[in-house]
Amino acid sequence: MALFMIGIGLNDEKDITVKGLELVKSADIVYLESYTSTLNVPISNLEEFYGKKVILADREIVENGVDKILEEASSKNVAFLVIGDVFSATTHAGMLMDAKEKGGSVEIVHNTSILNVVTETGLFLYQFGKITSIPFNYSDVKVPVDVFNDNYEKGYHTLFLFDLNPSEKKFLKVSEVSKYLILKGISGDLICVGCARMGGVDQEIKVSKLKDFVDFRFEKTPQCLIIPGKMHFLEEEFLERFK
Repeated sequence: MALFMIGIGLNDEKDITVKGLELVKSADIVYLESYTSTLNVPISNLEEFYGKKVILADREIVENGVDKILEEASSKNVAFLVIGDVFSATTHAGMLMDAKEKGGSVEIVHNTSILNVVTETGLFLYQFGKITSIPFNYSDVKVPVDVFNDNYEKGYHTLFLFDLNPSEKKFLKVSEVSKYLILKGISGDLICVGCARMGGVDQEIKVSKLKDFVDFRFEKTPQCLIIPGKMHFLEEEFLERFK
């Protein structure tokens, strides 16, 4: 009996890998972690494609109900599905550590995540510095700006990930974050890359100055923002496609 931690990609039920699908089909219980990201299809699509009932695991279940999940995995095969990659969120690393400490069997299947899909902007992955996230209550938060300043000084790109609450359909927007960054002292004249629903068939990418994003509205969610650092000429040429 085992715990299967499976990344299922960013778009729909068919983004899961062949190995991941085989493990889901062999599972007795299937959970879908539902609070660190969101898919572009309803859970019923997953259930039909996997041939399994899928239990939504919200923040309460994942952060405070891990023991229950691990207890189930001691006598049954339990699949724990994560939108994107398994370890894009630190919470899931904690689950792995708990499972290992209890001596349980764990199998991990990786998948694509926002951390590599952002390269569709044309920015080189190895040029990204430390990633930072912005919470809903961001007005007094300084860490994202400190991370940007450190990255920018070194010539690195900065990826800002935004808070979200899919169950309440709450998503931070590029327009809100742009205004916050400018108020915190980041120049509105910096070239930025706004992204929405990355990894989806209807993803959106736009390049403009930070100040222009204050009044810009993406139709899709979730969203994120990139402020490039020092760019290679190929990166600059690629970004021209999105202006």
